[in-house]
Amino acid sequence: MARAARIVIDTLDTLEAAAVPGTKTADLDRIARESLERAGARPAFLGYRGFPATLCASVNEEVVHGIPGDRKLREGDIVGLDLGCILDGFFGDSARTVAVGQVSSETQELLDTTREALLAGIDMCRPDKRVGDIGHAVQAHAEGRGYSVVREFVGHGIGTSLHEEPQVPNYGPPGRRDRLAPGMCLAIEPMVNQGTPEVDVLDDGWTAVTRDRRLSAHFEFAVAVTPHGPWILSEPYPYAGLDGEAVHA
Repeated sequence: MARAARIVIDTLDTLEAAAVPGTKTADLDRIARESLERAGARPAFLGYRGFPATLCASVNEEVVHGIPGDRKLREGDIVGLDLGCILDGFFGDSARTVAVGQVSSETQELLDTTREALLAGIDMCRPDKRVGDIGHAVQAHAEGRGYSVVREFVGHGIGTSLHEEPQVPNYGPPGRRDRLAPGMCLAIEPMVNQGTPEVDVLDDGWTAVTRDRRLSAHFEFAVAVTPHGPWILSEPYPYAGLDGEAVHA
């Protein structure tokens, strides 16, 4: 799984560099597909429940599951890049929202806060915690900065299937839901909105947008629970923990 996760992250790095004004979201989908093929991996999303592309590309008010097409990115846009792959029977899944050119300080704050909320959730991935502690940490960070957290879509377990139990909401009280244990692998993915948390799904049956059409950001890592704390699977292990302390296998 760590190898699959690394392929996804490397591909997202390539996509982020390509997300410049004038690029079509369909171009990003092609780049993603070709990058996975070169790495010897297969797309996880293409054909999954009928999804028609390799990449989810969600622009501005689009929260998740944006279908790539002829839309051209413009200066000041943000685009959520969500990608999964399959390698040797294991799944990788990660997402990030990136700025297209220069964005406003208000927009950058949304991106920064959402990524920080993800890291706050990851820091709860310890054997003495519960799934509810993850969501509580995400929600507390995002709402503490004046944003809202999407309820309709949640994180999930990951392994030999793309979506496994348990579900991992990005909200709720601490100390609830499944107890975390070493060996559990979770895809944690907060979706944070500038305005209302409510979303609508467009007529394509996939693209979710904010109901008030304000901006949304989405970040995701696949994480393993270890006896020593969280391991972001795309990173080396042993690695430096979120608190800066060395973590050893």
